[in-house]
Amino acid sequence: MTKTKRRSLTPEQKKLDVNLWIIVLITAAAYCFYGVFGSPVMAFCKDSSISVWPRLFAAAAMEYAVAGLGITVVCIIRKLSFISFGLKAKNAVKAIVGTVICFIPYIAYIVLSGQFEGYEPLSIMVTPDLYKAGLITAILGTLVVAVVWGFFEGFNYAVIAEFISRRYPVKSRFFDWGALVCTLMGIMFHPIHFDTLGMIDFITTFIALYGMLMVRKHTKNSWGCVFAFLCIWNAL
Repeated sequence: MTKTKRRSLTPEQKKLDVNLWIIVLITAAAYCFYGVFGSPVMAFCKDSSISVWPRLFAAAAMEYAVAGLGITVVCIIRKLSFISFGLKAKNAVKAIVGTVICFIPYIAYIVLSGQFEGYEPLSIMVTPDLYKAGLITAILGTLVVAVVWGFFEGFNYAVIAEFISRRYPVKSRFFDWGALVCTLMGIMFHPIHFDTLGMIDFITTFIALYGMLMVRKHTKNSWGCVFAFLCIWNAL
Protein backbone atom coordinates (compact mmCIF):
# COMPACT_ATOMS: atom_id res chain seq x y z
CA MET A 1 0.00 0.00 0.00
CA THR A 2 1.52 3.32 -1.06
CA LYS A 3 1.22 6.41 1.01
CA THR A 4 -0.05 9.53 -0.67
CA LYS A 5 2.39 12.32 -0.09
CA ARG A 6 0.89 15.55 1.01
CA ARG A 7 2.04 18.27 -1.30
CA SER A 8 4.26 20.65 0.61
CA LEU A 9 3.71 24.37 0.35
CA THR A 10 6.16 26.52 -1.54
CA PRO A 11 8.01 29.30 0.34
CA GLU A 12 5.80 31.84 -1.44
CA GLN A 13 2.60 30.08 -0.34
CA LYS A 14 3.85 29.92 3.25
CA LYS A 15 4.64 33.62 3.13
CA LEU A 16 1.18 34.41 1.77
CA ASP A 17 -0.43 32.33 4.54
CA VAL A 18 1.50 34.33 7.15
CA ASN A 19 0.48 37.60 5.47
CA LEU A 20 -3.18 36.64 5.57
CA TRP A 21 -2.99 35.48 9.21
CA ILE A 22 -1.39 38.79 10.23
CA ILE A 23 -4.26 40.67 8.59
CA VAL A 24 -6.90 38.36 10.12
CA LEU A 25 -5.47 38.63 13.65
CA ILE A 26 -5.05 42.41 13.54
CA THR A 27 -8.56 42.88 12.13
CA ALA A 28 -10.05 40.47 14.69
CA ALA A 29 -8.29 42.33 17.51
CA ALA A 30 -9.69 45.62 16.18
CA TYR A 31 -13.21 44.20 16.12
CA CYS A 32 -12.81 42.84 19.64
CA PHE A 33 -11.70 46.27 20.80
CA TYR A 34 -14.69 47.82 19.04
CA GLY A 35 -17.01 45.26 20.63
CA VAL A 36 -15.78 46.23 24.10
CA PHE A 37 -15.16 49.97 23.76
CA GLY A 38 -17.19 50.85 20.66
CA SER A 39 -20.15 52.44 22.43
CA PRO A 40 -18.17 54.89 24.61
CA VAL A 41 -15.84 55.74 21.70
CA MET A 42 -18.80 56.46 19.42
CA ALA A 43 -20.44 58.55 22.14
CA PHE A 44 -17.19 60.50 22.43
CA CYS A 45 -17.00 61.00 18.66
CA LYS A 46 -20.57 62.32 18.50
CA ASP A 47 -20.18 64.77 21.40
CA SER A 48 -20.10 68.18 19.72
CA SER A 49 -19.04 69.87 22.98
CA ILE A 50 -15.58 68.30 22.54
CA SER A 51 -12.99 69.64 20.08
CA VAL A 52 -13.46 68.08 16.64
CA TRP A 53 -9.86 66.90 16.16
CA PRO A 54 -9.66 64.31 18.98
CA ARG A 55 -13.08 63.01 17.91
CA LEU A 56 -11.96 62.73 14.29
CA PHE A 57 -8.73 60.96 15.25
CA ALA A 58 -10.57 58.54 17.55
CA ALA A 59 -13.00 57.58 14.78
CA ALA A 60 -10.20 57.42 12.21
CA ALA A 61 -8.07 55.20 14.46
CA MET A 62 -10.88 52.67 14.86
CA GLU A 63 -11.67 52.67 11.14
CA TYR A 64 -8.01 52.33 10.16
CA ALA A 65 -7.48 49.49 12.66
CA VAL A 66 -10.27 47.54 10.96
CA ALA A 67 -9.48 48.43 7.34
CA GLY A 68 -5.88 49.39 6.75
CA LEU A 69 -3.65 48.54 9.69
CA GLY A 70 -3.32 44.86 8.79
CA ILE A 71 -2.19 45.43 5.21
CA THR A 72 0.12 48.26 6.34
CA VAL A 73 1.87 45.99 8.86
CA VAL A 74 2.29 43.27 6.23
CA CYS A 75 3.70 45.71 3.69
CA ILE A 76 6.18 47.05 6.26
CA ILE A 77 7.29 43.56 7.32
CA ARG A 78 7.62 42.34 3.72
CA LYS A 79 9.04 45.66 2.48
CA LEU A 80 6.28 45.91 -0.12
CA SER A 81 5.24 49.22 -1.61
CA PHE A 82 1.58 50.13 -2.00
CA ILE A 83 2.33 50.96 -5.64
CA SER A 84 3.11 47.29 -6.33
CA PHE A 85 -0.56 46.49 -5.63
CA GLY A 86 -1.86 48.45 -8.59
CA LEU A 87 -1.62 52.09 -7.55
CA LYS A 88 -0.35 53.24 -10.92
CA ALA A 89 -1.46 55.39 -13.82
CA LYS A 90 -1.63 52.57 -16.37
CA ASN A 91 -5.25 51.37 -16.78
CA ALA A 92 -6.43 53.69 -13.98
CA VAL A 93 -9.23 55.21 -16.08
CA LYS A 94 -10.24 51.75 -17.33
CA ALA A 95 -10.34 50.46 -13.73
CA ILE A 96 -12.45 53.38 -12.51
CA VAL A 97 -14.92 53.20 -15.42
CA GLY A 98 -15.23 49.44 -15.05
CA THR A 99 -15.86 49.78 -11.32
CA VAL A 100 -18.53 52.44 -11.83
CA ILE A 101 -20.32 50.14 -14.30
CA CYS A 102 -20.32 47.35 -11.71
CA PHE A 103 -21.88 49.71 -9.16
CA ILE A 104 -24.71 50.86 -11.45
CA PRO A 105 -27.18 48.15 -10.27
CA TYR A 106 -26.42 49.00 -6.63
CA ILE A 107 -26.86 52.74 -7.24
CA ALA A 108 -30.13 52.09 -9.10
CA TYR A 109 -31.37 49.95 -6.19
CA ILE A 110 -30.56 52.68 -3.63
CA VAL A 111 -32.38 55.32 -5.70
CA LEU A 112 -35.40 53.25 -6.76
CA SER A 113 -35.95 51.79 -3.27
CA GLY A 114 -36.21 55.29 -1.80
CA GLN A 115 -33.06 55.00 0.31
CA PHE A 116 -31.19 57.80 -1.44
CA GLU A 117 -30.93 60.78 0.93
CA GLY A 118 -28.35 62.81 -0.93
CA TYR A 119 -24.88 62.43 -2.35
CA GLU A 120 -22.34 63.09 0.42
CA PRO A 121 -18.80 61.94 -0.42
CA LEU A 122 -16.19 62.23 2.36
CA SER A 123 -18.87 62.70 4.98
CA ILE A 124 -18.78 61.03 8.41
CA MET A 125 -20.32 61.79 11.81
CA VAL A 126 -17.94 64.67 12.61
CA THR A 127 -18.02 66.31 9.16
CA PRO A 128 -20.58 69.03 10.11
CA ASP A 129 -18.34 70.09 13.02
CA LEU A 130 -15.30 70.12 10.73
CA TYR A 131 -17.04 72.64 8.50
CA LYS A 132 -17.99 74.80 11.49
CA ALA A 133 -14.38 74.87 12.72
CA GLY A 134 -13.04 76.92 9.82
CA LEU A 135 -11.65 76.45 6.33
CA ILE A 136 -8.24 75.01 7.27
CA THR A 137 -9.76 72.50 9.69
CA ALA A 138 -12.38 71.52 7.12
CA ILE A 139 -9.75 70.92 4.43
CA LEU A 140 -7.31 68.99 6.64
CA GLY A 141 -10.10 67.01 8.30
CA THR A 142 -11.61 66.08 4.95
CA LEU A 143 -8.19 64.86 3.82
CA VAL A 144 -8.05 62.57 6.87
CA VAL A 145 -11.50 61.23 5.98
CA ALA A 146 -10.44 60.69 2.36
CA VAL A 147 -7.33 58.76 3.39
CA VAL A 148 -8.94 56.56 6.06
CA TRP A 149 -12.52 56.01 4.85
CA GLY A 150 -11.75 56.31 1.14
CA PHE A 151 -8.25 55.22 0.27
CA PHE A 152 -7.52 52.61 2.92
CA GLU A 153 -10.99 51.06 2.96
CA GLY A 154 -10.96 50.51 -0.79
CA PHE A 155 -7.27 49.60 -1.00
CA ASN A 156 -7.70 47.12 1.86
CA TYR A 157 -10.03 45.05 -0.36
CA ALA A 158 -7.56 45.20 -3.24
CA VAL A 159 -4.56 44.00 -1.23
CA ILE A 160 -6.37 41.20 0.62
CA ALA A 161 -7.92 39.99 -2.65
CA GLU A 162 -4.46 40.01 -4.24
CA PHE A 163 -2.94 37.92 -1.44
CA ILE A 164 -5.76 35.37 -1.59
CA SER A 165 -5.59 35.21 -5.40
CA ARG A 166 -1.85 34.53 -5.30
CA ARG A 167 -2.30 31.90 -2.59
CA TYR A 168 -5.20 30.13 -4.35
CA PRO A 169 -4.77 30.88 -8.07
CA VAL A 170 -7.39 29.86 -10.62
CA LYS A 171 -7.33 29.99 -14.40
CA SER A 172 -10.96 31.06 -14.81
CA ARG A 173 -11.55 34.48 -16.34
CA PHE A 174 -14.73 35.06 -14.35
CA PHE A 175 -13.96 33.47 -10.98
CA ASP A 176 -11.38 34.43 -8.40
CA TRP A 177 -11.08 33.28 -4.79
CA GLY A 178 -9.74 36.62 -3.63
CA ALA A 179 -12.64 38.52 -5.18
CA LEU A 180 -15.19 36.07 -3.76
CA VAL A 181 -13.83 36.02 -0.20
CA CYS A 182 -13.49 39.80 -0.03
CA THR A 183 -16.97 40.29 -1.48
CA LEU A 184 -18.51 38.00 1.14
CA MET A 185 -16.42 39.75 3.79
CA GLY A 186 -17.87 43.08 2.69
CA ILE A 187 -21.43 41.74 2.61
CA MET A 188 -21.07 40.36 6.15
CA PHE A 189 -20.73 43.92 7.45
CA HIS A 190 -23.44 45.30 5.18
CA PRO A 191 -26.93 44.96 6.71
CA ILE A 192 -28.99 42.52 4.61
CA HIS A 193 -32.71 41.79 5.16
CA PHE A 194 -34.26 38.52 4.02
CA ASP A 195 -37.18 39.99 2.11
CA THR A 196 -37.54 40.94 -1.56
CA LEU A 197 -35.70 44.24 -1.21
CA GLY A 198 -33.11 42.56 0.96
CA MET A 199 -32.37 39.98 -1.71
CA ILE A 200 -32.08 42.69 -4.35
CA ASP A 201 -29.74 44.54 -1.99
CA PHE A 202 -27.64 41.38 -1.58
CA ILE A 203 -27.44 40.73 -5.32
CA THR A 204 -26.57 44.32 -6.29
CA THR A 205 -24.00 44.57 -3.49
CA PHE A 206 -22.44 41.30 -4.63
CA ILE A 207 -22.28 42.52 -8.24
CA ALA A 208 -20.70 45.81 -7.13
CA LEU A 209 -17.98 44.38 -4.89
CA TYR A 210 -17.19 41.23 -6.88
CA GLY A 211 -17.21 43.19 -10.12
CA MET A 212 -14.96 45.87 -8.61
CA LEU A 213 -12.40 43.25 -7.58
CA MET A 214 -12.54 41.41 -10.89
CA VAL A 215 -11.95 44.70 -12.68
CA ARG A 216 -8.93 45.18 -10.39
CA LYS A 217 -7.66 41.72 -11.29
CA HIS A 218 -7.99 42.15 -15.06
CA THR A 219 -6.68 45.73 -15.21
CA LYS A 220 -4.04 45.12 -12.50
CA ASN A 221 -5.03 48.54 -11.18
CA SER A 222 -6.48 49.28 -7.73
CA TRP A 223 -7.63 52.86 -8.26
CA GLY A 224 -11.12 51.60 -9.13
CA CYS A 225 -11.44 50.15 -5.61
CA VAL A 226 -10.26 53.40 -4.05
CA PHE A 227 -12.62 55.44 -6.24
CA ALA A 228 -15.56 53.22 -5.30
CA PHE A 229 -15.12 53.90 -1.59
CA LEU A 230 -14.27 57.57 -2.03
CA CYS A 231 -17.10 58.48 -4.37
CA ILE A 232 -19.78 55.76 -4.26
CA TRP A 233 -19.93 53.30 -1.33
CA ASN A 234 -19.44 55.82 1.48
CA ALA A 235 -21.18 58.66 -0.34
CA LEU A 236 -24.70 57.21 -0.77
